[in-house]
Amino acid sequence: MLGLVSFDATFFFQLANTLIMFLILKHFLFQPVTEFMDKRTKAIEESIAEAELKNKESNELKAQYESKLTEIKKERTQIIDEAVRNAQKRGDEIVSAAGVEARRTIEKATAEIEREKQKMMNELKGEISQLAIAAAQKVIEKDLDQSAHQQMIQQFIDKAGETQWQN
Repeated sequence: MLGLVSFDATFFFQLANTLIMFLILKHFLFQPVTEFMDKRTKAIEESIAEAELKNKESNELKAQYESKLTEIKKERTQIIDEAVRNAQKRGDEIVSAAGVEARRTIEKATAEIEREKQKMMNELKGEISQLAIAAAQKVIEKDLDQSAHQQMIQQFIDKAGETQWQN
């Protein structure tokens, strides 16, 4: 015995048992655990690589989406601007056409009023002429004195006032 360790048969049995136990544990425990840990590490690394790949793909898709969204917004703005321009142009055309139509209507109405006015003037002239002729005939038929002449003028004025104007 050298100090705390004695080299007798028990020592060698313990050493052999420890060595056998180590080999058994290595074969049945350490190796499967190591293989399991290696597989698990490899699976985690693959998952991380796959996640990074998917993250990269999603970033690319996001960039494409944002690019398309920007294009769509530009197109939308262009379409809206074009629609506004077309609506403004159409509105201007409608206002212009309405102005032309209003001027035509006013011109027609003015011409119609002028024709009616001329017609009324002609009718009035005809009636006045007839009244003047009738008055002149009465004057000629009668030899009038001053009071009869005044009375005839008054009758003429009264008759002219009673005449109804027709369109």
